[in-house]
Order: sequence, then C-alpha cells, then structure tokens
Amino acid sequence: MPKSEKPVAIITGGSRGVGEATAKLLASKGWNVTITCTSTIEDANKVVEECKKSGVEGLAIKADVSDDEACKKTIEETVSQWGRIDSMVNNAGTTKFVFDHSNLEGLDAEDFLHIYKVNVVGPFQMVRACKEYLLKSDNPSVVNISSIAGIKGIGSSMAYASSKGALNTMTKSMARNLGPIRVNAVCPGFIQGEWLKKGLGDDIYNASLKNVESSTPLGLAVTPEQVADVIYNFIDISKTVTGETYLVDGGYHLTI
Repeated sequence: MPKSEKPVAIITGGSRGVGEATAKLLASKGWNVTITCTSTIEDANKVVEECKKSGVEGLAIKADVSDDEACKKTIEETVSQWGRIDSMVNNAGTTKFVFDHSNLEGLDAEDFLHIYKVNVVGPFQMVRACKEYLLKSDNPSVVNISSIAGIKGIGSSMAYASSKGALNTMTKSMARNLGPIRVNAVCPGFIQGEWLKKGLGDDIYNASLKNVESSTPLGLAVTPEQVADVIYNFIDISKTVTGETYLVDGGYHLTI
C-alpha cells in the first residue's frame, strides 16, 4: 500500500464519547483515522462513515487494548491501509464504580489488575507497537486520555484514580525518553455523556452534573467535543509541548 498523503491517527475507544468526538474532529481537519472498540463495532462503523463525509478514509477495528496481540493487529492493519501513523490517541478506559473511596471492601486485587491492564498497560502496548512508525512521521504525537481523578485522587473509584495517576507518570516518562515523539495527557473532569450516565444512573448523573455546573468557576461541565479540541491542540498545533498533563474541567480542580 503506498503511503497516504494524509496524516493518520489511531484512536482507541473511538466508538463514542471523547473518542468519537476526536475522530470526527481529526477527520474534519483532513486526517485518516483508525478507531478501535471492544464491543460496539456497529457504533464504530457509524463513526467511520461520519468521518468519511469529510473526504477522508477511516477504519474500525474490534480490539481490546489490554490484549497485546490485538494492539499489534491494530497497528498492522492501519499501516497496511495507509503506510503511516502520525498520532496515537489512547482513549480506551475502564473503571469500577465505588465512589466512596473509604469503602476499601468495594475493590479487590482483580479490580485493580483489570483496570490497570486497560488504563495503563493498554496505552503502553499501543505506543510500543506503533513507536517505529511514529518516529518516521514529521509530526509524531501521543495523547493519553487521563482524568482529574489521577491528579486529585477522586472519581469513580480508588482503583481508577490510581490507574490515571500511573498513566500521568508514564506520560512524563515517555515524553522524556521517546522524543521527538511528543507525549502529553489530557485530564478531563466530569464529562457530559452516556458513559458516566450509564455508570452513575440517571438520578446521580443529573445531580452530579448540576453540582459541577453550579460549583466550577466557569459554570460548566465539559463535553466530549471540548475535550477533543484540547486533544487536537496537542496533536497539530502545540508542537513544542511534551510531558504535560492538561486539566480540562472548567476549573473544578480549584474547588476541591
């Protein structure tokens, strides 16, 4: 396959939420995109079709980032399609909802291991698999989608917060050692959308949303599209920035 003239990005967890918004934004900017998902391949294919309306190409792959062979397969299929990789967006993630962090009985070792395998080991495996191709790009970047949880020790569970803290540390280590590949992390706060609504239930979600909107300095809870704007900034605009963890939360971190 000849090398594509358009830049190429891989977005894990790209069938909905931040991943979907990022894929559509990059497509609108002229990027070909590969998106992965674990169970919602029909939704992923719909996202690809939307991306194609921008005059680019897209690829949807069912792949679990905690599976190293699936990571390698994603890279191989992307390179086979377009002959290049310019950006890796590690958006796939998981959690177990135990909001009371004092409830240590709500988690066990297997919960930690599963969450870490997806949220930390997964991004590591994806970057390891595509490193050689990123190094051939004239604008190589990795963006890890982390969370305010990893900075403030809050969020859906202690295991989730710990995994995002580890992801932030890995981001800095990668940035220090993988140059000229730029590696940054985006750390959203409460993100409006179905992922949190499904995990929290409608009543708690709506109450939490109202609380965030009333307590943050900017009076808002971020949307997937607003997070995608920051991701795009790291990919294609702020080309002198690496090793950063960027909070995107309307100022919520200032209130806790």
